[in-house]
Order: sequence, then structure tokens, then C-alpha cells
Amino acid sequence: MDPLTDLLDGVRARTAAFCQAVLEPPWGLRIADGAALAFATVLRGHAWVVPDDGEPRRLEVGDVAVVKGPDHYTVADSPGTVPDIVVHEGNRLTAVDGTDLTAALRLGPRTSGRTPDGSAILASGTYQVTSDVTGKLLDALPPVLVVPAAEVQGPVMRLLLEEVDRDGPGQQVVLDRLLDIALVATLRAWFARAEAGAPGWYGAFNDPVAGPALRALHDDPAHPWTVASLAAHVGCSRAALARRFTAAVGETPMAYLTAWRIALAADLLRSTDRTIESIAREVGYSNAFALSVAFKRLRGLSPKQFRDRPRAVASTG
Repeated sequence: MDPLTDLLDGVRARTAAFCQAVLEPPWGLRIADGAALAFATVLRGHAWVVPDDGEPRRLEVGDVAVVKGPDHYTVADSPGTVPDIVVHEGNRLTAVDGTDLTAALRLGPRTSGRTPDGSAILASGTYQVTSDVTGKLLDALPPVLVVPAAEVQGPVMRLLLEEVDRDGPGQQVVLDRLLDIALVATLRAWFARAEAGAPGWYGAFNDPVAGPALRALHDDPAHPWTVASLAAHVGCSRAALARRFTAAVGETPMAYLTAWRIALAADLLRSTDRTIESIAREVGYSNAFALSVAFKRLRGLSPKQFRDRPRAVASTG
């Protein structure tokens, strides 16, 4: 398995909040749903994504934006337009004063607006993310990224938009899966751009030495890997592996493995009631003590302290 596949596993859409808004200038939406990741594309007209702390980004028809949360931000017809509608979790809509507008603005099963003939249509979907594994992906993304329409590959966008206003059996599952594919296609297109500054683990996938080593670490993180055994698996010397892996990924093979194991352990601590001992063995440590030492060194707190703290948006920081 490749790193991007593993890191995307935690952002799979489940009951995806996907919808479209039909708008007429001047319009402004204050996005306050707290989602860890949002996906938006313009179907008609144009839109500006305006972070509270960052440069506004313009979207033309077919362009796709991915916005990293959970901070609130604005989407509007112009960077200077003051929002008059607030979008909350679950696509609940209110006026700025808190008056609920969800029912009043509903035009279809997943479409909202004051008129069906607005000059701008914006489609969007959101993801709630709690996976530490996925935090490594989020850390590699800017607050707002935009991929031009010409670079978003495949028919998935057309299929996704055709499904928005349908309400047949299994509709939610169809939307979830299509949104997943659309996000993957967008991120692949983004990382292929020179401006993206793709992280080492992404670019290293195609390296003839670092790539197979990365796949081995992701396929079997609990294996008692050493530089020597990993080099033998790849078919090169220890020195060659250490040199190529570090140059491509940005850290040594064992440092990467440790961080990967700790991220996997963090997800298990959050999502299960399993003992620390059993989690330790699953991710490649001989016992709970060994996991605790490594965990505290990287995260600054013990596995028990990590499990007991309130949950937050995933981050590898």
C-alpha cells in the first residue's frame, strides 16, 4: 500500500455533507461548520474563498478548492462582501443573528438558495477527521488549495454533481464514495503541481529504492524492521537505502517507521478500548512500556494521557 492511500483512509466520507447553493450577487456564506477538510467547486459564475488569515483565492467554473479546517472562513462573490448566511455542521443555515433559514432556503434534497435561477452555483462537501494517521496528510496541505478545472482528472465531478439532487435508494452511499474519489483526484492533481511542494513521502513513492521501502513499512509496520532487513527486502545495501530514503523522504527509515507506528497507535487509543499492551504489539513494540517510551518521546505525553484527553482535529504536530 502507498502512503497516500493509508493517509486518506481517515478522511473517507461517511454520511457526507454534500450540497449545492444557488446564489445571486452580492452573496456571502460564513462557513462555521468546523470541518477538518472541505471540498468546493463552482458550477456557475465564480466564487472567492476568503480565509480569516490568508490570501483570498478565486474559483472559476470547474475549479476545485480544498480548505483545511477547523477554522471558520468565508465564501463569497467578492472578497469584500459581508456574509449574510452562516453555514453550520450538517448544512444547517442561519442568518447572522441566529435565525434558522434551513427550511426557508431549501430548493431540493441537497440544494439551497433564494431562487433556482441564481447566477452562481457552488457545490461543496465536508469531512470530519479524527485520525492521527490522516493528520500527516493534513499537515502537508496549505490552508486553501485550488486546482484549475483542466487539471482535475476523470468524470467523477460530473457524476457527483448529477447525484446531488437525486434521492433514491442508497443515495448517501453513492455520494460518499463519489466524494472520496473526487477528493483523491483533486489531491493527486494538487501534489503534481510545482507550487504544491509535495511532501517527501509522496514524491518518494516513485523512487526505485525509497518507494519499495515505504510500501514495506506501510504494509507491515509491526515487523521488526531494521535498516539491514529493510535494505535486504528492497535489494540494496544499508548505506544505499539510508542515503536514498533520507534524501527522498526527509527523514531516516527508522525515524519514519517510529512516527508511523505512533500515529497508528494514537488512532487505536482514540477509537478502541483495547489495552495499551495489545496496541503496542499490533504496531510493532514488544510491550506497553516500550510503546510508552516512544510515544512520550514523540508526543510529549503517555499513551494513557493521550487516550484520556479530549478529542480534537487530527494533527501530527
